[in-house]
Amino acid sequence: MLVADDEALVRAAVRAILARDPGIEVVAEARDGQEAVDAVREHRPDVALLDIQMPGLDGIAAAERIHRELPGTAVVMLTTFGEDDFIARALRGGADGFLLKADDPRELLAGVHAVAGGGAYLSPKVAARVVAGLRTGGPDAAAVGPLTEPLAERLTEREHAVLALVGCGLSNAEIGRRLFLVEGTVKAHVSAILAKLGVRNRVEAAIAAYEAGLVGRGRDGGR
Repeated sequence: MLVADDEALVRAAVRAILARDPGIEVVAEARDGQEAVDAVREHRPDVALLDIQMPGLDGIAAAERIHRELPGTAVVMLTTFGEDDFIARALRGGADGFLLKADDPRELLAGVHAVAGGGAYLSPKVAARVVAGLRTGGPDAAAVGPLTEPLAERLTEREHAVLALVGCGLSNAEIGRRLFLVEGTVKAHVSAILAKLGVRNRVEAAIAAYEAGLVGRGRDGGR
């Protein structure tokens, strides 16, 4: 994976946390958004971990370019800034995850694994802000779009179960194991869910699952 932050001490601290997990390898570092995009082009990592405020091309602009030009790399924002506008801009730009530097280090490891497996991940604090924004019509609501029609009228029972597990941050493979489906079938269900809800990626689908109260059901296996 790639770690991008303009502060060397932060990059070193993040690398130290990631080094605890033998399943994660940092293949490159970057000091700004342009370096991050160039490093993703060169190394094609599974995950790019980006700070928001970096000199030159900032993290959100870099995320947009990576999402558009290099979709094989999932993007996670790791930042000090949890303001609604930053969250909304990152989600609109195609970020697959959003974490705060003040989060427990275990959240970082969980988020990296989730997006590397094709899932989406919002730290609990960020998820709470997004759901609150949806309920009050704040900036985060614009990141997702209108979700006023009841989900029951849009999705099949199986799609409800898949969406609940997407909301828990599970990858397609993990959802398949939980629901006894092959991974290709899960992928097809996820594509159908995105189309029916009119959302652009798994993060937005996960937010819809939170808003609809499906996440608790997903943790119990979609029952």
